[in-house]
Amino acid sequence: MRLTREEVEHVALLGRLNPTEEDLARYTDQLNNILDHFAQLKEADTSSIAGTTTAVPMLNVNRVDENVASFTPDESLQNAPERVHDLFKVPRVVE
Repeated sequence: MRLTREEVEHVALLGRLNPTEEDLARYTDQLNNILDHFAQLKEADTSSIAGTTTAVPMLNVNRVDENVASFTPDESLQNAPERVHDLFKVPRVVE
């Protein structure tokens, strides 16, 4: 599939670009070269290759959840400018 100059102009418009005539010619050529490379990739026989979700093997590393000591509400709120019960009181940001 080859891109026309009008299609490249449309893509430039969508990207809010203002290319010169020289840029349009260069972009048309470059984008068509990229599409040619994709066409070559489509011709490769991949029927014997299993589908994957990643290019490299991945190992999920999990750790055991452990209970650890944490701050009490009073310790957490000791520097709060204002508080309501065990919560921070902050200025309203949505009206």
